[in-house]
Amino acid sequence: MEIYYMYQKQRKEFGRHAKFSDSPAEVLVDLRPEPALAENHMERNPCVTNVQVVPEMSEHEVNTERFSFGSQGMLHTEGGWPKDVDPQELEHTIRYRKKVEKDEDYIRAIKVLGDKVDTLLKQNNAIDIYEEYFSGSVADHSSEQPYAKTLTVFREPTQRIRRAASYISWYPDGARKLAVAYSILQFQQMPEDMPTSSYIWDISNPNTPETELTPTSQACCLVYNPKDPNVLAAGLYNGQVSYFDTRKGSAPVDSSPIERSHSDPVYDVVWLTSKTGTECASVSTDGSVMWWDTRRLGEPVESLVLQEKGSNVILGGVSMEYEAAGGAGKFMVGTEEGIVLACNRKAKLATDRVTASYQGHHGPVCALERSPFYPKYFLSAGDWTARIWNEDLRTAIMTTRYHSSYITGATWSPTRPGVFFTSKKDGSLDVWDYFYKQNDPTLTVKVMDEGIGLTSFRVQESGKMLAAGASDGSTTLLDFCEGLAVMQPNEKQSIAQMLERETKREKNLETRAKELKIKAKKDQAKTETVTEAESVDDVLKRGR
Repeated sequence: MEIYYMYQKQRKEFGRHAKFSDSPAEVLVDLRPEPALAENHMERNPCVTNVQVVPEMSEHEVNTERFSFGSQGMLHTEGGWPKDVDPQELEHTIRYRKKVEKDEDYIRAIKVLGDKVDTLLKQNNAIDIYEEYFSGSVADHSSEQPYAKTLTVFREPTQRIRRAASYISWYPDGARKLAVAYSILQFQQMPEDMPTSSYIWDISNPNTPETELTPTSQACCLVYNPKDPNVLAAGLYNGQVSYFDTRKGSAPVDSSPIERSHSDPVYDVVWLTSKTGTECASVSTDGSVMWWDTRRLGEPVESLVLQEKGSNVILGGVSMEYEAAGGAGKFMVGTEEGIVLACNRKAKLATDRVTASYQGHHGPVCALERSPFYPKYFLSAGDWTARIWNEDLRTAIMTTRYHSSYITGATWSPTRPGVFFTSKKDGSLDVWDYFYKQNDPTLTVKVMDEGIGLTSFRVQESGKMLAAGASDGSTTLLDFCEGLAVMQPNEKQSIAQMLERETKREKNLETRAKELKIKAKKDQAKTETVTEAESVDDVLKRGR
C-alpha cells in the first residue's frame, strides 16, 4: 500500500510577502507641563541624578576542568529482523516487508504520522528560511583594528630531542587537521638516536597527535594530496621520496630507492594536476628536480638539472612553485644562490627547459608562491626582504623594507589579493596589507620568544587560520580577524591597478637603463677613435 501526497503549489505562494518600508514619525503621547501642580512642590537645589542604562557587570575567575579528547567510531549494521527471516536473502526481506505493509496497525500508524508530517511540511513551505533580505550588502571592516589570537599550540611529543617543525600542510577537506614534518636541518647537528616520526594533528585535540607517520629518515617536507586527503607525499633527509596512506598504517606505502633518489635532502614536494592524481615533483639542493608517479616509485618519471641559460653552474633548489594557473608544464624553483628559475617541463629541447632567471636576493629563496588572483605575479622571500615580481620582468616590482631579522617564509592570503604574510627568525609574523599601506606591515604578531625562530607556516584556505611552526618543535594555531580575511570592496581592481602601475614604472626604468648603456658605449667608441687619431698625428709630427 502506497501512501503519498503531491504538493502542486507551495504554501508561501498563497500569502503576500512582508514588505518593509520607512514610515514617518508618529506621536504617541504628548505630556505638557501643568502650572497648577507646581504650586504644591518646591525646587530642589542642588539636584543630582544618576542614570545608568548599561547593566552592571562583575569580573569572575573560573578554573575549568581539563578534559582529554579521543577519537572513537561506531559501526551501524542492519538488524531487527525476525529469526525466521534471513536478511541476506533479498526475497525473504521483500516478502516480510509486504506482509508488514498489509497489517492494519501499520496502516493506522502511517496515517497518524502522515498528518503530523503534513502539518510540518506546510509550516516549512509557509516561510522560506533561506530567503536573504539584505542581498548584495558587504560588511565594511576598514575601521576594524587588525588583530590575531592564539587558538592552541601543538608540541612535539618527543621532547627528548628538540626538532624544528620544518613543514606544515593543511587537510584539504576542511580545517580539521594539519600534518607537521619535524626535522633537524643544521649541518652535523644530528644525534645518533634521532627520532624520525612526523605527526598529523586534530586541531580540536592538541594534547595527542591523531596519527604518527614513521618514514625511514627525517621528513623535511610533508604534503597532502588535494585529490585524496588520505594520501601524503614526503621528502626525506636522505633524498628519498615516500608516500603515506593513513588508512594503511603509519609506515610509508612505498619509497623511492636510494640509488635513484636525490643525493641531498628533499626540501620541497608538490602534487601535480593530473587525471590520476598520483604525480608529484620534488626539488633538492643537489641541483635537480624529479617527477614521480606514486604508483611506481622505483625510478623518477623525468628529471631536470637546474642551470641558468649559458652557464654550467648547477644551482641547488630549496623551494618550488607549481600551479596550473601559471601555464601547462610551467613551474618555478627558488635556489640557494638567491636566483629564481622559471622552467617549462614541456620544452622540446633540454636546454630550453630553464626559460628565465630572476636575480635579487642575497640568500637562499626559502619561499616562492604565485598570486592566486593574478597568475603573472609571484612572491619570493629570502635574506631580509620579500619581493613581488612580474614574470615578464627580470627585476622585482615591489620590495619590503630590509628587516633586522632574517625572513624564513612568505605566502599570499588565499582570500584577499593585497595581503601576504612573512615569518622571521626572531619569532614574529608580519601581515602586509598593500590595500591600505605598503611601507610597513599592518600587523606584527610575536608568536615565539626571542631566540626561537619561525621555521615554517601555512595559511588555511579560508584565510582566517594560520599554523606557524618554530625551531623548538611547537606549532601555534592563530586566528585572524575578519578584516584580514574578507575581501574589501574594489580591492581586487585597486591591487591590479597598483601592480600594473609598478610594472610600467619598472619597464620604463629598464628601457632608460638600456638607453644609457648604449649611449655609454657610443661615447666610449668616440673617445677611442679620437685617441687613435691624436696618436697618429703625434707620430707624423715626430717624423717631420
